[in-house]
Amino acid sequence: MVGRVAALLLAGLCSGAACALPSFDEVQRQFRPSETLVLSREGEVLQRLRTDHQVRRGQWLALADVSPALRTALVLSEDRRFYEHSGVDWQAVSAAAWGNLWHRRTRGASTITMQLAGLLDAEGPPGAGRRTVTEKLSQTVAAQVLERRWRKDQILEAYLNLVPFRGEVVGIDALSRTLFGKAAHGLDEREAAIAAALVRAPNAKAALVGQRACGVWRAMQAHTPLKSAAEQDCLGLELLASASLSRRSWAASEGVAPHFARRAVAQAASTGPVPAQLTTTLRASLQRFAVHTLTQHLRELQGRNVEDGAVVVLDNASGQALAWVGSSGPLSQAAEVDSVLALRQPGSTLKPFLYAQAIAQRRLTAASLIEDSPAHLPTASGLYIPQNYDRQFKGWVSVRTALAASLNVPAVRTLVMVSPDAFFAQLQAVGLPLRESGGYFGYSLALGSSEVALLHLSNAFRTLANGGRSSPVASALLPRQPQTPAWQQALDAKAAFIVGDILSDNNARARTFGTDSVLATRFWSAVKTGTSKDMRDNWAVGWSARYTVGVWVGNASGVAMHDVSGSSGAAPIWAAIMGYLHQRQSSLAPMPPAGVVRVPVQFGLLPGGAASTPLEAARSEWFVAGTQQALFAVDTGAGAAGALALPDQAIRITNPVAGTILALDPDIPPKHQRLHLNASAAGKNAAQLRWHLNDKPLGQGPSWNWMPWPGRHRITLTDARGTLLDEVRIEVRGAGVRADAIAPATQRGR
Repeated sequence: MVGRVAALLLAGLCSGAACALPSFDEVQRQFRPSETLVLSREGEVLQRLRTDHQVRRGQWLALADVSPALRTALVLSEDRRFYEHSGVDWQAVSAAAWGNLWHRRTRGASTITMQLAGLLDAEGPPGAGRRTVTEKLSQTVAAQVLERRWRKDQILEAYLNLVPFRGEVVGIDALSRTLFGKAAHGLDEREAAIAAALVRAPNAKAALVGQRACGVWRAMQAHTPLKSAAEQDCLGLELLASASLSRRSWAASEGVAPHFARRAVAQAASTGPVPAQLTTTLRASLQRFAVHTLTQHLRELQGRNVEDGAVVVLDNASGQALAWVGSSGPLSQAAEVDSVLALRQPGSTLKPFLYAQAIAQRRLTAASLIEDSPAHLPTASGLYIPQNYDRQFKGWVSVRTALAASLNVPAVRTLVMVSPDAFFAQLQAVGLPLRESGGYFGYSLALGSSEVALLHLSNAFRTLANGGRSSPVASALLPRQPQTPAWQQALDAKAAFIVGDILSDNNARARTFGTDSVLATRFWSAVKTGTSKDMRDNWAVGWSARYTVGVWVGNASGVAMHDVSGSSGAAPIWAAIMGYLHQRQSSLAPMPPAGVVRVPVQFGLLPGGAASTPLEAARSEWFVAGTQQALFAVDTGAGAAGALALPDQAIRITNPVAGTILALDPDIPPKHQRLHLNASAAGKNAAQLRWHLNDKPLGQGPSWNWMPWPGRHRITLTDARGTLLDEVRIEVRGAGVRADAIAPATQRGR
């Protein structure tokens, strides 16, 4: 009767906040964990990543997913008559009032429902201090409103998910994983007693928590044990409480894709609040296989001073990442570093783009002969003397052999034809954002002296897979509708096809890798390996009809590996992942684009060799239409260091070399300070060569004397039809000479 009268009195005090309590579904919908679950495209959890550092809150748990022992402990500890009252325990209220009158300590009258009302009241959070009489009355009214609108199981479920336990830990999921290292459904009676004790005293010392947990545990027993046994059990409970409160078993991140998860969360955060779940482009099974393959292979390389690696798999059509392994995890001393994005020297993996550019410019064909012999190239800083990986030279080889076998000297000779600046521009076009200019790297750019990220390098190889068309890597988040990439023709389609055919030719790479190379797959694929200076970085990047796979092996610290080459480091990982991708999926060779022809070719005799020994075996070869010919041989009679191929093949600028820096002397008259421009050309067509300075006509003929002026200049050489033959970039420093004083003199000719 007293309860009814009080309820009627309190009903008149119903405030707007108390009467406007949310529904259970609204509370559950608005619940935000402090972590984000990063899902695969199939919906599997790949990574759990903490995104809210103000509070530690797990996932919302259904009441059925909470240990029965915990539910019992919580009710016994906080609200013994929870299933009997309608929001307010009037017996407890009376007992508390009587105890306060006689200054006695009582349990308190706040029910679970009342505590939940306080948790839902944003204006009066629990723990903010003693509540006023008005706030207590409002909470009491709100509790009765909750009881009328919610079921008992919903009240208990919401309470377990919203109640703060200790420090930043809120909710039973976070508590059980942090203090006990298990899911909430696995808590036993002792652990449940500790959890219930923390509700009453969240930040109490371990000894006090243990004592209160002992009281809860005793109340949970159906029959009171012997006193000695009870004391012994409570002693063990206090030790368990002390150990649990000092434990932090719940890591901030857990899963198989930590680096990609951070990338996905960052992209989601750029457009608004990060949701509790993010669906990404990764394939769960492929991601797990890539992680396993990388770590297993690195363990096999123990003793060779290598501990780090990275893998990325891209879909050729969409540009989506299907696998992303940023480090070797526990094997690495820098596991947080995302080596998919870290800058490393790419070694020989840049050669395909160099040869593609030379083929596109019709300087070379796949059958053109290049001499693999010692070379001494003058540069602004001295002689550049490239060496092959095995310190040996193969003599005259075709472009197909030079690229597939990854010979260094022929690549440098090719860069002399193309020029470092032009090659630098080509690398930028395929999506490699090099930080320095071509002149900065010089001829070493052919051998990968720059720094690139595995992601950018793999996406550049994806350009080769798409016939020279380039597009950025797609978002980490899976779009709701298929999206068409923003394609750009970054490389000649005909040249891209020919380079792909070379890199898929197991016979062509036999001189370096052998005929039983791990790079040879049972399906069509093209691949290039690379090793940077002193074996600091090892790469294998290649593609099939549908996928591009990039692998890096090395040390995040930059320390050199011991005897780890392209075929023993990254290549086995690449081959394993490619094989996994094509277990049930075929990969056919691409169709040749328009403007490509295939003709039989023969090669001349080996200079100084047996009379019947050709330079290379006869074969059918792919050509850009108009560049094909039947015979390739060395012109030993004329002593030419070239091959019988295109007439303009050897024409290049021999002086100045790319990257030259000139300083004008203020004590010498400007007209006596001339730069001699020379081209390697002879014959009746040499007089038709055209020199241009910064795209403006400068002179004609195989040589020209130019009066320089301060600035950075681009010198180009073309034929009579305007076809670009070569270009170099130089810098002239003024040293006190005014540009306006000498610029007009350049119009006076040689």
